[in-house]
Amino acid sequence: MELPVKGPVSGGRRVPYRIETKNLSYKLCGSTPRGAPKFILRHVNCEARPGEITAIAGPSGAGKTTLLETLAGKISSQRKVSGKVLVNDWPMDAELFRRISGYVSQDDALFPLLTVQETLMYSALLRLRGGRKEAAIRVKDLMKELGLEHVAGSMISGGSSNCGISGGERRRVSIGVDLVHDPAVLLIDEPTSGLDSASAFHVVSLLRSMVVNQGKTIILTIHQPGFRILELFDRVVLLSNGFVMHNGSLNLLEERLWLAGHGIPPHVNVLEFAIDVIESLVMQTSENSEENSQYSNNGKDKLLFFPNSRFEEILILGQRFCCNIFRTKQLFATRVIQALVAGFVMGTIFLNAGNEQGKVASQTRIGFFAFSLTFLLSSSTEGLPIFLQERRILMNETSRGAYRVSSYVMANTLIFIPFLLMVGLLYTTPVYWLVGLRKEIDGFLYFSLVVWMVLLMSNSFVACFSALVPNFIMGTSVIAGLMGSFFLFSGYFISKENIPNYWIFMHYLSLFKYPFECFLINEYGGEQGRTRCLTFEEGQCNLSANLFLRQQDVTKPEAR
Repeated sequence: MELPVKGPVSGGRRVPYRIETKNLSYKLCGSTPRGAPKFILRHVNCEARPGEITAIAGPSGAGKTTLLETLAGKISSQRKVSGKVLVNDWPMDAELFRRISGYVSQDDALFPLLTVQETLMYSALLRLRGGRKEAAIRVKDLMKELGLEHVAGSMISGGSSNCGISGGERRRVSIGVDLVHDPAVLLIDEPTSGLDSASAFHVVSLLRSMVVNQGKTIILTIHQPGFRILELFDRVVLLSNGFVMHNGSLNLLEERLWLAGHGIPPHVNVLEFAIDVIESLVMQTSENSEENSQYSNNGKDKLLFFPNSRFEEILILGQRFCCNIFRTKQLFATRVIQALVAGFVMGTIFLNAGNEQGKVASQTRIGFFAFSLTFLLSSSTEGLPIFLQERRILMNETSRGAYRVSSYVMANTLIFIPFLLMVGLLYTTPVYWLVGLRKEIDGFLYFSLVVWMVLLMSNSFVACFSALVPNFIMGTSVIAGLMGSFFLFSGYFISKENIPNYWIFMHYLSLFKYPFECFLINEYGGEQGRTRCLTFEEGQCNLSANLFLRQQDVTKPEAR
């Protein structure tokens, strides 16, 4: 789906895109100590043309990345942004523009355990129509274009038997992920950051070839490029404190420096020297700028299409989830071994506790149920770093229109269901029979079902908070605090009747409450609960299983 352009477009040819800003300003929500608003961008007027590389340069804090993100349609708050961003003389529709463009952030958001070919293949499957065959052809051509054929089978960050790929190759993979749908406009934040001079030149040379051969509009930010890289740029937008100090060719910049009385020293390139003497340049202003114009779209209704159906998205994402789970060997092996060992250890600690009679024995079983839930609900927190890493990738991919967020959630859930079922069975099989709980197969199956549901709930809980917290430290602190609160208000330490009214809502929100009651009902409820006696006195039963449940504030013990 393409943005409207003025004038006829001949069939079959790529639509060229010219990006232009008029009087663009970006204001922070806060203000300076004197009360004046703080601006990141101030009345910016610049343009990027098709078939050219436009480099946004300037000292640190000049507003380079903010301008790039605004041009990419990633910043669209009307309270912060004023002015206009035009695409072929039309006001930008940010949602549509993100679908025909590619944006590469400075930090590479890639799955570390996928190979180069798999990374590009999954991106192609999610963003191209035509199925797996067309995606495979596109990936093959793209790897050849980016010079990645020799590392096609290498993992992004490597593993125990794979050393991974170099920084330059990793940067090219990140660019390839956003080139896979052949965008007409490509925006890249610091493509040479962290690379040596040879790798940096190779990356920019690839971009240059795309401009020459395919007519793409490429906009990038750069910080002190070398001579060879500088020669590959067609246009430079030089920023200082949010103002545009130069918008044009390097030759014109050099002429302006000479006119300002600055001779460029030998062995110093023109852009590096211009950044050093930037304050002496004449600030550009616009005579016909609209001071209060707002960043807006063209007012037309969006028709938002996804390359694949929801079912196809779930299949592709599910396959990618499987690769990541089974290649995360430490987490996979840890969860499996942890469940099996914990089952045997706890089974031997509470050995035959279920076969003993009396109220003390029942309290021992309750302690076993409580500790089991503590172990099960806390066993998924180690997956928080993985969820946090996937959040960045999810946000990047969904903002490009690759797939629906709901498809990601469904695929994640469907893949984790069998994996967590296996983990649950590895725990319940030894512990249930060693402890000596109710010796009926339906009791074992119900116990296993509850454990499975607890693991799914815990996994979903961690995934939910990974979308809300900013980092791993905050995530572990919040999750640990909430888990402790849920345990406190579950009814194990303090009964529901003794919880203050203003805290009673926590009792019903507790993730411990419901599975804990399920364990009790499974052991003491049902038909056998009516006839089962826990303690005898003078040959008569004075504590039945059903009465014990009522003492534990578990209602309706007959229903299970």
